[in-house]
Amino acid sequence: MNREVLIPEQPLRIVSLVPSQTELLFDLGLNEEIIGITNFCIHPKEKIKDRQKVGGTKRLRIDKIKALAPDLIIGNKEENNKEEILALSESFPVWMSDIQTLSDALEMIQAFGDLVHRKTEANTIVRQLKNDFHQLSTMQKGANASVAYFIWNNPLMVAGKDTFIDEILQLIGFKNAFESFPRYPETSFEQLQQLQPDYIFLSSEPYPFQQKHISEFVEKLPDSKTIIVDGEMFSWYGSRMLHLKKYIEQLTLE
Repeated sequence: MNREVLIPEQPLRIVSLVPSQTELLFDLGLNEEIIGITNFCIHPKEKIKDRQKVGGTKRLRIDKIKALAPDLIIGNKEENNKEEILALSESFPVWMSDIQTLSDALEMIQAFGDLVHRKTEANTIVRQLKNDFHQLSTMQKGANASVAYFIWNNPLMVAGKDTFIDEILQLIGFKNAFESFPRYPETSFEQLQQLQPDYIFLSSEPYPFQQKHISEFVEKLPDSKTIIVDGEMFSWYGSRMLHLKKYIEQLTLE
């Protein structure tokens, strides 16, 4: 965002505006320092209950954040609203991530280690993830099959190129049926029938696709295998990625 951010040597009052980054902060060993989180921050369940909620990722309660008087706010360029971030930046140091690739995610984790004095813990997570990514890339679970990954219903929206989701799909051996489209294009059943992807992945978030949605896809795309997938595994770019390898190993594609 081309801003200079002056951050305290030791941040003690942190507000996190992104669910995956909130979980990462806890997994790096922070606890009391995390004083504010969003309504969508759900991990780790045992630690988020007593934190002040400051609204949604794109509809923040600026008044609540100001009342908390944080010495560091952590957000993300895609997840948060630019105008709200700029407004907060007038009063507090706001550090922003911008994640489109796996490399971006690893760099972000190490940057967090620097920000909150948890370099050893961050390096441990990064080493494990690099090992997991290598194993997943050699596993090639997708076997170069094409897949349409849905993030929203009404309108139907999928993950296209230059997205973190696309990176994960490529890592595990899938070919994104929308790789030549913008980042999050709208689509239609007519377009899907032309593309004929081998698989339809209906993500559990941000739109909560459920089993009841499968029948419509099966009816209109009988030659595509439609399954529900865990959206956190494909789109959370923090320490949640430590669960990715096991999830993909157990993912049933038949």
